[in-house]
Amino acid sequence: MEYPMFHHFASDISNIPLPDRFTYPFCYVPHPLCTVAAYEVQEHLRQYDKGYGTEEGKMFGVLTVRTAEGDVGYLAAFSGIWHGSNRHPFFVPPVYDLLSPEGFFRQEEKEISHLNVCIHALENNPQYTTLKQLADDTAKSARASLEQARIRLKEAKATRDLRRQSTLSPEEEEQLKNESRFQKAELKRMERQWKVRTDAIEAQLHSYKEEEARLKAERKRRSAALQTKLFRQFVLLNAKGERRNLCDIFAHTPQGMPPAGAGECAAPKLLQQAYLHGWQPLCMAEFWWGPSPENEVRLQGHYYPACKGKCGPILNHMLQGLKVEANPLVRTDVSGTDILYDDPWLAVINKPSGLLSVPGKEEDMPSVYSLMRKRYPQAEGPLIVHRLDMDTSGLMVIAKTKQVHRQLQADFEHRLIEKKYMALLDGTVENEHGLIDLPLCPDPTDRPRQMVHSRYGKPSLTRYEVAYRKDGRTLVAFYPLTGRTHQLRVHAAHPQGLRCPIAGDRLYGKPSAPRLCLHAESIEFTHPVTKEKINLHCKGDFY
Repeated sequence: MEYPMFHHFASDISNIPLPDRFTYPFCYVPHPLCTVAAYEVQEHLRQYDKGYGTEEGKMFGVLTVRTAEGDVGYLAAFSGIWHGSNRHPFFVPPVYDLLSPEGFFRQEEKEISHLNVCIHALENNPQYTTLKQLADDTAKSARASLEQARIRLKEAKATRDLRRQSTLSPEEEEQLKNESRFQKAELKRMERQWKVRTDAIEAQLHSYKEEEARLKAERKRRSAALQTKLFRQFVLLNAKGERRNLCDIFAHTPQGMPPAGAGECAAPKLLQQAYLHGWQPLCMAEFWWGPSPENEVRLQGHYYPACKGKCGPILNHMLQGLKVEANPLVRTDVSGTDILYDDPWLAVINKPSGLLSVPGKEEDMPSVYSLMRKRYPQAEGPLIVHRLDMDTSGLMVIAKTKQVHRQLQADFEHRLIEKKYMALLDGTVENEHGLIDLPLCPDPTDRPRQMVHSRYGKPSLTRYEVAYRKDGRTLVAFYPLTGRTHQLRVHAAHPQGLRCPIAGDRLYGKPSAPRLCLHAESIEFTHPVTKEKINLHCKGDFY
């Protein structure tokens, strides 16, 4: 039987062995079958829309499957809505078509849109806006008038207090008391007068505000009910044949409810169709096509892991029953954690790539903290002064006492500790040196990815110097002036930064090296106890 969404490979794949296990979607090197499928999908995209690439970028996915008859082919999908629709030939359909004109979503969306029109009209009603402006002006005048009256009252009291320093007759003392009582009473009368004026205006505003609050409450109620009803329509399968809707899948997550757009990414669409047709999923990959979003680092043709915010809980359900590759980030071999400096108060280690700085969600994964706790059982406090990303290698300072920990953290905060990182970048950096200034904040739906954002991002500064250029790569020395998460990785990859991702960066670049080629090479600081200058250097293994 022929299925429009099932594609036979146009290329010869007879020499490519099938994978033993399904792709671990949150960190992977694409299987050769997926790279062939992705290439064919990209060729289709070029044929489909000659103007594509000038409008919007999109995440696409491919899933290699085997049918019950033993045929091997692939499915293709895109995330969300593409060119105004969630249905396009060649690609799998959505799990639930929320854009269907006859569906409840469109109907309820019309009602919510009508509420938006009513709210907009009310907020721009000339009488309402005039009254709101009058209320604001009156409130400002009241504050200014009463403040001046209180100042005069205070000045008059100071004058009376000065007069009381001399001998006064009983009549004069009584006169001062009467003056004080009169001025306080005047202030109270003024406060009452302003209140009468403001209350009168507020009374005229009341009906408008009440209607505005009612409309907004109704919009909020309808939107929440619509989202919940929509999420319940996304009923997702797994390899065991079990069905769960999005509300059930996210019920036990920290957020408790699915984020907007959950279930519309490429990966859930692909797996859903494979299960519905009884096809065996073999391997999967997702790639970006088109321009990068303004705030994110997405490079055309590069492969990216599934997002954890939207797809993490979903894929944890949908992969049940499949033999999935082990998480390559789980490191059990912790050899190479060398101690470069050690005294009664602190130590400096060379952390290998692949080792967590602090314990993560995987309980059995070792970390610098767990290793140092075993090595220094008498040490006080949290030990870890600063962190390196799991994939980053290099020098870390360990504090053995609470006092030393506090002092070192203060030194980091005040930029008294100098750090130098070496990074091998994919691409050629043109300038010999410079300063990168890009504000960073977490991507709320795809942690731990960071994004550049002018409004929500925190200041992030990195100074850099080029060490050498060779074979299309650049070795760069980074001197971070702030310590944001993934700062060097984003500053290297972002179009407004160096436009050259760090080699081996699976989040912001591509797996062009066996590991992330980023190493904390040197650190210099003043010892909190002995006050001597500590300057340590340790070369990385990729340069």
